Amino acid sequence: MPLSEHEQRQLEQIEQALYAEHPRFAKAVRAADPRVHYKRRVVYAAILFVIGVALLPVGISISYIAVSVVGFVIMLASCYWAAMSYRRMNGLAAGRIQLKDRRAGRRDKAEPRAKGKGKRSGTGISERLEERWRRRQEGRDG
Repeated sequence: MPLSEHEQRQLEQIEQALYAEHPRFAKAVRAADPRVHYKRRVVYAAILFVIGVALLPVGISISYIAVSVVGFVIMLASCYWAAMSYRRMNGLAAGRIQLKDRRAGRRDKAEPRAKGKGKRSGTGISERLEERWRRRQEGRDG
């Protein structure tokens, strides 16, 4: 569940106060943040991609195709590495379960269910509980 704008501002104020009062501790905590690690990996992958792009024409110009092939493989590997690091940096888990959840979420927004309809097959317990909570809130407000 995303934070509201007010909550985000409060969190930023807390972070700024922490940096002001305890800069060494804040730096140590920031260094331990996995997102920083994955950002670094994305940057390394971008550098490797540029090296791979440079190897392609070099291999062709020296008439040694193996260098071009190595450059292409480096480009592919760095793209994969960057994509995986970017997904982990943003908290997206790799797997079919999340993809299924995302599809189900889009379907729910596009086609709202009728109130009298029963449980949908394939939904998780959290989705059913959230739906039940929404119905209770609508009943109190309406």
